Amino acid sequence: MMYQTYEGMDMKGNVLRIEKSSIFDGDGLRTVVFLKGCPLRCKWCSTPESYQKKIQTTLDGTITYGQIMTVEDVMVEVRKDSLFYFHSGGGVTLSGGEILAQPEFAYNILRRSCYEGINTAIESSFHADWDKIEPILGCLDTAFVDMKLMDPERHKYYTGVDNALILSNIEKAGKERRPNMKMVIRRPLIPGVNDSKEDLTALAQFLGNLKGVDHLQLLPYHRLGTDTYRKLGMEYPLAEIEVPSEEHMQWCKDITEKYVKTII
Repeated sequence: MMYQTYEGMDMKGNVLRIEKSSIFDGDGLRTVVFLKGCPLRCKWCSTPESYQKKIQTTLDGTITYGQIMTVEDVMVEVRKDSLFYFHSGGGVTLSGGEILAQPEFAYNILRRSCYEGINTAIESSFHADWDKIEPILGCLDTAFVDMKLMDPERHKYYTGVDNALILSNIEKAGKERRPNMKMVIRRPLIPGVNDSKEDLTALAQFLGNLKGVDHLQLLPYHRLGTDTYRKLGMEYPLAEIEVPSEEHMQWCKDITEKYVKTII
């Protein structure tokens, strides 16, 4: 099948990896395209190999993280599973790293996917200037946006950046998204870091007063990716943190769903 070409298809970006048949990154079966580069340094991050935009290798040189691809290269991989998207209601999800570290590249993948009738989603922190986010909203079916902490000082301590820009962008996106776009707020729950009653209440009250938020999703902390830190010669900062129990996850949900629809 021949596809119409237009400006942007030959744009190059650094892709960390592409995963097929995901059921955790949006509706249906999805192809997830992970981009390299992220301005945050979350102490619990499970993909430290995504921090830098450049291609990296492990200390022993056996693993390479990242490859330069054009928009069309990515679309070739995305189209391979188009039949599965049709039958499952799935599509393509851009993740990271942070997709807004490569905003033009991300935009052109999403624009092309949208043009070809492929359902689109992103996973983002929304930590970027608004002019990088606004064009992307016009190509989206779903935006999954992380809100790590509500207190700005604690947010900066645990992620390396203040949260004022993130909160502002979430408010704007809720007002200016296209009518059929769904925005889901995600909270990765890190025991002892952002799972207090006070922080969860502040989060839920903030979301309860916003336009455009479909629901809040609480995600349990996990230790996936800790081996990657070792391979890159990096120390994992939260090695002592335990995975939250199902009972604790439900306790957190009981707090937030007083103000906003919540799933776990």
